[in-house]
Amino acid sequence: MTDWSQIVREHGPMVWRTAYRLLNHDSDAADCFQRTFVSALAVADKEPIRNWPALLKRLATARALERLRQRRREANRRDVLPEGGGADVRAADPVQAAEAGELAEHLREALAELDARQSQVFCLSCLEGLSYQQIAEQVGVTVNHVGVLLSRARASLRERLLAHRPAAQNASERKGSHE
Repeated sequence: MTDWSQIVREHGPMVWRTAYRLLNHDSDAADCFQRTFVSALAVADKEPIRNWPALLKRLATARALERLRQRRREANRRDVLPEGGGADVRAADPVQAAEAGELAEHLREALAELDARQSQVFCLSCLEGLSYQQIAEQVGVTVNHVGVLLSRARASLRERLLAHRPAAQNASERKGSHE
């Protein structure tokens, strides 16, 4: 029998960090936290779990990406103020802190626009630090397919994030690359 209180105690902080890193919002992360463990319960009822941290990271990432997509759909229906857009008052340079906050928000939006598998693979690799092999096992694809999904995700994110840069910066970069 699974000791859920022990699993939550042991892996809960990691699940919270995973959700909050993507969502940057307390109540959304709390909802994602709960939904992650409910999903884990459903998986554990069907099959034995060999690697709890990997399963919980994958589930937390999937639940957080679902919430990002939901936010995007809601934002398209009505105008909303951006969440968590405040600058980090501890930062030495407030301009850099504001720019980093804007970039993080643009990354969240871009992740929500990506294909679900691409965004999940990107988050598991780049944000959670899982190896290609670990991701392949969790997502149910080959290691080569993980590489393809990650490459496509990076290219798509690069394109989407460049669209958010100031026009003057984009123009100077294009000019520099043609010289």
